[in-house]
Amino acid sequence: MIAPSILSADFARLADEVAAVRGADWLHVDVMDAHFVPNLTIGLPVVEALRKVTDIPLDCHLMIDDPDTWAVRYAEAGVHNVTVHVEAAEDPVKIAKDLRAAGALAGLSVKPNTPLEPYVELLRHYDTLLVMSVEPGFGGQRFIPDVLEKVRAARRLVDSGELTVLVEIDGGINEETIERAAEAGVDCFVAGSAVYGAPDPAKTVAQLRRLAAGASGRS
Repeated sequence: MIAPSILSADFARLADEVAAVRGADWLHVDVMDAHFVPNLTIGLPVVEALRKVTDIPLDCHLMIDDPDTWAVRYAEAGVHNVTVHVEAAEDPVKIAKDLRAAGALAGLSVKPNTPLEPYVELLRHYDTLLVMSVEPGFGGQRFIPDVLEKVRAARRLVDSGELTVLVEIDGGINEETIERAAEAGVDCFVAGSAVYGAPDPAKTVAQLRRLAAGASGRS
């Protein structure tokens, strides 16, 4: 699965930029509040507007201080997958239950330096695991290869039946890094500048999918 990140899109032409990634599996939307991360992007009104102009399922990544209050509102707005950060959530189990009750998938994200092991039991309440392969906050950063050990650990837990999460990765994904991430066990790849910096974003989405499928070893 390929999820283009509109963080790298032209915000003045969002409807056109969304249309340019036809064939994408999800559309990744980074919500930042300038508190949890040192950047301010978009919020619920823009997400609601995006829902009106695309059939691509929205994948909202909430990099915000108070996901306990805000996460369910994105689910109620029709977002397909709502991801919160374990480092910010006060009651992540309740968040997951509220998101599912509102009709969304529940996602949990971990920063590059956050270990996976303390949160394995918590992940049983979630549908997706988002492994950050850059420090959250800004697009266009270089991929941190060390996080792939975390991906491999998650893949083993999924393959053994201990977890049922979809494994997603975000940060520095491009034609040079996607195969390594696929080999490690990623299911869904967030790509921003690699897609929106290309002459033909839709063609790049298809190419990234081919590279990931060829390297994955899984159907």
